[in-house]
Amino acid sequence: MRDATDGALRWDGGWHHAAPPPQPQECPVAIVIDGMSQAVLMATPQDLRDFAMGFALTEGLIASPADVLDFEEAEVQAEGFPAREARLWLRPGLAAGLAERRRSMVGPVGCGLCGVDSIAAALPAVVPVNSDWSMPPQDVGRAMRALSEGQILRRATPAIHGAAFWDGATATVREDVGRHNALDKLAGALAGFAAGQGAIVMSSRLSVDLVQKAARIGAPVLIGASAPTGLALDWARRAGITLIARARGDSFELYSHPDRIRTAP
Repeated sequence: MRDATDGALRWDGGWHHAAPPPQPQECPVAIVIDGMSQAVLMATPQDLRDFAMGFALTEGLIASPADVLDFEEAEVQAEGFPAREARLWLRPGLAAGLAERRRSMVGPVGCGLCGVDSIAAALPAVVPVNSDWSMPPQDVGRAMRALSEGQILRRATPAIHGAAFWDGATATVREDVGRHNALDKLAGALAGFAAGQGAIVMSSRLSVDLVQKAARIGAPVLIGASAPTGLALDWARRAGITLIARARGDSFELYSHPDRIRTAP
């Protein structure tokens, strides 16, 4: 099979090179206030002053923009990946209360890094996946249909994500309002099973934290209904994960480690 390193391979009954739209970018952004990291969130690295100011306001770390005296943006590296620090300096007298509130708040369900307060924790060492499991391209559509059929909660309300483990014949499905929570539930359900002999299937787009979780689970294939981020692709390539995105009907796009998708000679 042709290599997908420089782009994507599209399957729609046969292979051909695809030119997908540019992947959305994400990187860890540390919100640093008076030299102390308050939180690290995966974010698109634009408008970081607005992001830091808005986060500080909505989390109650400041009462108004007038509490902020200065802002600085800095680029840093973690495990060879780029990251950012969005640094705020507050007017005197406000820093003392921040130590007690240092990201102890419950994070939103859409956040895959709730509770993380250092970039090193957001981008840990890559966990390699070693598995010779493979699947035919036709199984990608079957796996997506099995996920949909197993989403009982979603039939009552559309605001539910799903994560499934496809072993080539059946799917184990877990659901939650948060895609990261759904995958965590699936990981718990798979405890004691051979996670290296199957694919994880997600109802959502594929961000880097989902790839990291899949690697820790040990799944060699990760399939998503929507597009991946650029950092997710980089991580999948380094971790040895076959990443498949935009899986719709019987077509999909294959981005990394194509050898696990077997086709007849």
